[in-house]
Amino acid sequence: MEQQRRRRDSAPSALPGCTVTADALHCRPDTAEALIAQKAHYALGLKANRGRLFAAAEKNFAAAGEIACFETRDTAHGRTEVRRASILPLAKLKDLPVFPGLKAIGRIEALRTADDKTATSVRYIVLSKLLTPRKLAQTVRAHWTIENQLHWSLDVVFHEDDARTRKDNAPQNLAVIRRLAQNILAAHPLDKPIASKMRRANWSKDFFYDLFTHMR
Repeated sequence: MEQQRRRRDSAPSALPGCTVTADALHCRPDTAEALIAQKAHYALGLKANRGRLFAAAEKNFAAAGEIACFETRDTAHGRTEVRRASILPLAKLKDLPVFPGLKAIGRIEALRTADDKTATSVRYIVLSKLLTPRKLAQTVRAHWTIENQLHWSLDVVFHEDDARTRKDNAPQNLAVIRRLAQNILAAHPLDKPIASKMRRANWSKDFFYDLFTHMR
């Protein structure tokens, strides 16, 4: 057991040089420090839960005036969405609270038009690496693509949004179990949708056991 623990502790990390993205729930100094310790970069969503840092981001971008941005435009199903990505490096940011490894703050402005109605939104991202506006747009889009795919599966296949569990830690515990089940099903090499694998596991005890041989 001790030998297994030493091998695990000495195993190389897969994070060095990677950029880890996460939503505002994980925009915390301890998360940033943990990623920096693994020699990784971060791109963390910033919302009002980080009051002083969020206020400083809003204030600095408002005072910056015209800055370089990268714009994308998507049109589908009668809806048009324009996104503009921009960056303020640390050297141009003032009155910031301390945040580990912070090198820049990014901003994504979105303008959505559908059925003659227009909605706007602004998101901020704290960065441990100075990115170009184009790279920021690509990084944020990749993050939300993964998030949307994950939550679509959890909602449609696992019916997470229909769950009515509310007591104590049960909602969090069940959320962990759903994601674990999703990962186990996705890891199996059978070229079928997750819902199909779930049905097969229900029908076949052998397939159910085989799922666990492919866990990572």
